[in-house]
Amino acid sequence: MYLTGKTAIITGSSRGIGRAIALRLARAGANIVVAAKTERAHPKLPGTILSVAQEIRELGVEALPLKVDVRDEAAISAMVEQAVVTFGRVDILVNNAGAINLRTTEQIDVNRIDLMYSINQRAPLICAQHCIPHMRKAGRGHILNMSPPIDLNPKWFKNYTAYTISKFAMTMATIGLASEVGKSNIAVNSLWPKTTIATAAIEFNPGMPPLESCRTPEIVADAAHEIIDTEPRQLNGQALLDEDILRERGISDFAGYAVDPDTPPMPDLYIG
Repeated sequence: MYLTGKTAIITGSSRGIGRAIALRLARAGANIVVAAKTERAHPKLPGTILSVAQEIRELGVEALPLKVDVRDEAAISAMVEQAVVTFGRVDILVNNAGAINLRTTEQIDVNRIDLMYSINQRAPLICAQHCIPHMRKAGRGHILNMSPPIDLNPKWFKNYTAYTISKFAMTMATIGLASEVGKSNIAVNSLWPKTTIATAAIEFNPGMPPLESCRTPEIVADAAHEIIDTEPRQLNGQALLDEDILRERGISDFAGYAVDPDTPPMPDLYIG
């Protein structure tokens, strides 16, 4: 398999979708850099970089837990350097760390706007900037941004303009980076869930759908694996949906991903 012995850096991987992707790539043979801010257990949120690293090691591969704030360029640089020192290479980058705030422009605090733009828009570019030279050296690589397909219909901006701009900017980075590094056999794609996913963002943000109407993070993780396990030149510069990529790969039964099999899954925020 392509992933055996490769090194994947996954930001925001102490819980939720990031953790699920880390475990899925680990099961495929990759060594994982578990990068997130949570080093100690949170009273409400499960998972830390240390607990996820232990889960990965139990799968028979290596893990490097690193406390990283992706707003800090020096921390990103150190993360990549430590990955290379530990594993000798960087092959995969998953920009999963994210910030969400679904308030209108009149309601939202400026510091919340800055937070979203720093994490959703700026950090993926800086992470890519530090990883790409090592991917070039390896002769191939994959960068996966967790961001939605771009749709300029005003309904996706109404009531949460700042958040939408930050996530669409991430997908614009996918398009630009793919054209910059595609000739070097480095693929850059975006991935987004077609339905709501049971994460802390759903559980703790007001106005979100009930958890019963969600799918588990594993559907996104399986889709991420399918993308990353594809030859870079065969899939590049695309904004993909988890269910669609799995259907293309012959998977059509999604019942096992349901939080509640008796409740139909709700479309995601940017779908429908």
